[in-house]
Amino acid sequence: MVRTIKLYGNYFADFYTEQPDKVKDKIDYVIDMVRFVERVPEKFLKHLTGTDGLYEVRVSTAFKNIRVFCFFDEGQLVVLTNCFIKKTQRTPKKELDLAHKLKQEYFKNKNSKS
Repeated sequence: MVRTIKLYGNYFADFYTEQPDKVKDKIDYVIDMVRFVERVPEKFLKHLTGTDGLYEVRVSTAFKNIRVFCFFDEGQLVVLTNCFIKKTQRTPKKELDLAHKLKQEYFKNKNSKS
């Protein structure tokens, strides 16, 4: 295993459980790629330009383009936050703002425990 995956909040889990099995299989495939492949192709994991270290895991199915926001912590820990079904070229500001908020919250909570 190259990276460890961690969920922050219930956003990803709630979204995932609502998906049909075929979509879940595709999400699992891409998440496993992030977990096990040293150099993940940008087609599946892309840094979001103009953000403070946010990435999107990109899952494409025949009918949906799913985006899962994430960020790195301590090198090889990937923290998954919120996700959505992409319907336009632009990433919805509401989703991006939520990802930023969750990232800040994650590090604030983590630092207050140490």
